[in-house]
Amino acid sequence: MGSVVEEIRNGGGHSVVDVDSKVGFGGGIEDVYGEDCATEDQVLTPWTASVASGYTLLRDPHYNKGLAFTEKERDAHYLRGLLPPAVLTQELQEKKLMQNLRQYEVPLHRYIAMMDLQERNEGLFYKLLIDNVEELLPVVYTPTVGEACQKYGSIFRHPQGLYISLKEKGKILEVLKNWPQRGIQVIVVTDGERILGLGDLGCQGMGIPVGKLSLYTALGGVPPSACLPITIDVGTNNEKLLNDEFYIGLKQRRATGQEYAELLEEFMTAVKQNYGEKVLVQFEDFANHNAFELLSKYSKTHLVFNDDIQGTASVVLAGLIASLKLLGGTLGDHTFLFLGAGEAGTGIAELIALEISKKTGAPLEEARKKIWLVDSKGLIVKSRLGSLQHFKQPWAHDHEPIKQLVDAVKAIKPTVLIGTSGVGKQFTKDVVETMASLNEKPLILALSNPTSQAECTAEEAYTWTKGRAIFGSGSPFDPVEYENKLLVPGQANNAYIFPGFGLGLIMAGAIRVHDDMLLAASEALAMQVSEEHYAKGLIYPPFTNIRKISANIAAKVAAKVYELGLASNLPRPKDLVKYAESCMYSPRYRSYR
Repeated sequence: MGSVVEEIRNGGGHSVVDVDSKVGFGGGIEDVYGEDCATEDQVLTPWTASVASGYTLLRDPHYNKGLAFTEKERDAHYLRGLLPPAVLTQELQEKKLMQNLRQYEVPLHRYIAMMDLQERNEGLFYKLLIDNVEELLPVVYTPTVGEACQKYGSIFRHPQGLYISLKEKGKILEVLKNWPQRGIQVIVVTDGERILGLGDLGCQGMGIPVGKLSLYTALGGVPPSACLPITIDVGTNNEKLLNDEFYIGLKQRRATGQEYAELLEEFMTAVKQNYGEKVLVQFEDFANHNAFELLSKYSKTHLVFNDDIQGTASVVLAGLIASLKLLGGTLGDHTFLFLGAGEAGTGIAELIALEISKKTGAPLEEARKKIWLVDSKGLIVKSRLGSLQHFKQPWAHDHEPIKQLVDAVKAIKPTVLIGTSGVGKQFTKDVVETMASLNEKPLILALSNPTSQAECTAEEAYTWTKGRAIFGSGSPFDPVEYENKLLVPGQANNAYIFPGFGLGLIMAGAIRVHDDMLLAASEALAMQVSEEHYAKGLIYPPFTNIRKISANIAAKVAAKVYELGLASNLPRPKDLVKYAESCMYSPRYRSYR
């Protein structure tokens, strides 16, 4: 295809902008109209293909301000009569919408209301999310997003990303060009095979990339115009969906083997061709067998990141580093037992081993011996090597086989128990009481999502350990009062890591992801936990300061990118934290000419 030439009305005349020739930051196109680099108080022209005005302007979520359009703007952009006469501030709009949201008793209704807002007024959506992050994070992401994906077909209103199915094979580059934004810096992609702990949801898994990217913007400050959610539809093995007349995806069994690999290869090639070397591709909720293979294959040629393997590992490692202030000792002094040996479990285990190896100088193989994994068949030991999947093999240690988790706890005597099984209620009273008998302060992390799949609840962990447990979970739990003391559970939420991590990669113009960048992100997050937080038993900082946390993580990650010689944005900024803050998207309304 030749260059895309857009005709722009400019004060009665026309100016021509050759979009394809304006290549800029992040591998996409240059910020032609100066929006992303403009300060909040600078006056903008709301360009689309021409100056947006009247009814068109009110239907454009990027520029729509609803009743916040000023009298002058209403005159200039032909809005008279299209809006009621009142002029509201963005703050007043926010107050009204939060009141409306709080009236919904069903979380899914809040989710739908938020998605509707995102589709009509982008700035207000992100203002709400940023200012009320602790209240709205569970609405736009886990646990509510799980139910939203299950019912995505019935709540589907408006395309929120790109759907690439087997029908598009051979035409994926053309499909990418159909997306209206050209300067894409982050893509979150899923094939819907393993959505949270809910299994194969096929095409309905789109709720996950949409939710993740709204957090990239709200928490990490990546501009929404630079984000692209994608679902790759290769079919589904979910019988319920295959028999559902309203299912929105391909009604066929999942493609596997060569057919699957060829589609993914075409997709990854097209992404780099269309958006450049520096576009970050985040793999999300792929099944174990594909997740490891895709990460291994494309980490050598693309800027790729798997949040289930690497993001989860980084946020859990941060909690473990922070918990040392409460537990005492070093990471290498502790023994770790995992329930679950899939993407999350093995990813966390490997990052812990890397950190122990880095801090002690011990070989990685030696560091791994502090970490034990239990899967559906019991403790992973050397006598099982012949039947183990490749990603479990490094964790097969010398020990007699053990079937039950409680017996593994008694034999291994872990100081830290981590659940990544995707199956709820596995940390029974016997298991937790055994942990409490072995440790003064047992660290228990029930990480499976959504809340219904958590290995145990915060209340169970605190009650069964007589208030001594340090507890963290994947989905949020309310504080628990135990013997007149308020115990606040930590949430090992990937949203602490991936937005700041992604921003750091973009800032530095990284071309590859390295494990040392994940370690840097973990250490940066752990440093944000204060003495005040420790006093409450917290091993993660509150989400209220998440943009400051993300800026600090981005700075540490970017510093590591520069240190490893993998940065392309040169020279390196002097103050990376300030630079990260200056790069962040602001949802405040701009004034229009």
